[in-house]
Amino acid sequence: MADDAFKFAISLSVLNHLGRNLYRNFITVLGEAISNSWDADAKNVWIDIDWEAKQFLVVDDGAGMDAEAFQNRFLKIGYSKRKANGNQTDRGRPFIGAKGIGKLALLSCAQRVTILSKIEGGQIVGGTIDNTGLDAAIQNDLVPEDYPLEAPDSTIANANFNSSQNGTLLQFDGASVLERVTEDQIRKLLAMNFRFALIDKDFTIWVNQSQISVDDLKSLAEKTQIVWKIDDFSDEFLEICTNVKRSSKAPATNLRVIGYLATVEKPSNLKVRGAAGDERATVDLFVNGRLREKNLIRHFPTQRIAESYLYGQIHFDDMDGDGDTPFTSSREGVVESNPQYIALCDYMRKEFLPHVIDEWDKFRLELGKQGDDENPRKTKKERGASNLVAAAEEEFVADDASKEAQDQVEKWLNGLRPDAEFNVSAYVDCFLSENLVRKFITQTGKGLTAPAQQKVGEWQAREQDRKNEAGIAFDIRKTADGLSYLELEVLAHCAEGPNPGNNNPSLHNDAIKFKPVRNAVAHTGLLTQVAKNHLNVTFENIKARIKTLLKGIA
Repeated sequence: MADDAFKFAISLSVLNHLGRNLYRNFITVLGEAISNSWDADAKNVWIDIDWEAKQFLVVDDGAGMDAEAFQNRFLKIGYSKRKANGNQTDRGRPFIGAKGIGKLALLSCAQRVTILSKIEGGQIVGGTIDNTGLDAAIQNDLVPEDYPLEAPDSTIANANFNSSQNGTLLQFDGASVLERVTEDQIRKLLAMNFRFALIDKDFTIWVNQSQISVDDLKSLAEKTQIVWKIDDFSDEFLEICTNVKRSSKAPATNLRVIGYLATVEKPSNLKVRGAAGDERATVDLFVNGRLREKNLIRHFPTQRIAESYLYGQIHFDDMDGDGDTPFTSSREGVVESNPQYIALCDYMRKEFLPHVIDEWDKFRLELGKQGDDENPRKTKKERGASNLVAAAEEEFVADDASKEAQDQVEKWLNGLRPDAEFNVSAYVDCFLSENLVRKFITQTGKGLTAPAQQKVGEWQAREQDRKNEAGIAFDIRKTADGLSYLELEVLAHCAEGPNPGNNNPSLHNDAIKFKPVRNAVAHTGLLTQVAKNHLNVTFENIKARIKTLLKGIA
């Protein structure tokens, strides 16, 4: 065998596997450019988009590159800033880039990509990558040395780049991806996906000369109803959540995490306006200010209703340690075997999420909204009454009323809600019990007693007088038989007979105790707690006796 020195030869086709075919999400691709600007200690990133021309530019005022850095760092696939410079930039920012392949994302969203860069006092350097030429080079199985970059277009200019002493410009031409996104969508997603300001408040992102800020998430903030904070976390987004009705704390943890979970008024409030598909706010994991795992809780779904109202941010900077980062090559997820990631998921699944789901039900019920039907805090019947009252309440708050009037009406409704829920449930109990006894009397052929017939006549005459006063000529009651005019006290005599025998104490006796409180409920009265207790106990007896009666039906 010859003693020749062997060496690797990398085909350009590796660019497809590591870059162009790996990044599918436009915001993720844009995020790679923004992250490069962050690592370059830029204070500003300007994103200028021309939808008609299918062109966009990403410009920063970072340190920039000279020819040596452009060739041996930027164009070197796998170059790691961390290995060369440690884990922090000169400004003390944690490096986002680690594997040296994120730059390949830039090739995935445009036909031509031009890179221009300059250091303070230096010349502009750069080149252009045309994906058509790159495709041909890949088809011919060329190695990188056989594919030089094109000279950049000398007419490319940008005011921000021209006015900066140093920085980098990326121009993307033939960006068909712009057909699928709107500026409003881009602004909201950038505002949600990057929280670099938590680390360095001097870092600013601009889109078409307008600063990205939490104000781009105002629609989400206004609909945020409940917040759970980890370690009293606060940021500028939570500060604009001015309609929060309840606030609570997360369970304690030894993990050095911060952040919050929050719920909105309705699940539809999580939808990002203008976004295609199912783009929505979710529970996201951030490391050093950048989104690293979207919709974290999808890995351990609870299938409880609270999840459809939930979003939030979990910041866990410790995941980005001294060694290689635990993030997938596509930057759209975390390597699931990472011990810190496992510990975080355990905390979320076993402690934080169950805590939120339980308290969400409690707070929603306090606010008169539908809660979690699977929570044993209330019975199924109680929740049904609560949901009915909540739905009815919405019809009494006029949207065009003044804020003061709305607040006053809501205050009154809040005060009436417990009694309304009780009375709704009590009325349904009363309605069902009396009508079941009527059905029993009809089914068994039991006739009306003489006192019952007299009562029917009295009520029919009274009703006719009221109809005449109102000018009503139509029938009010569904059935014409006299049973519908009789209350439980009289119906019990007809059903059991004058001597109930072994049923003594009888349904009739319970109905007598039931009548005063039942009448208060029927006349929309507010009951004392003693009266509520009396009604509950008496009705349990009535229900038991009616069930005994119904057992004998053939």
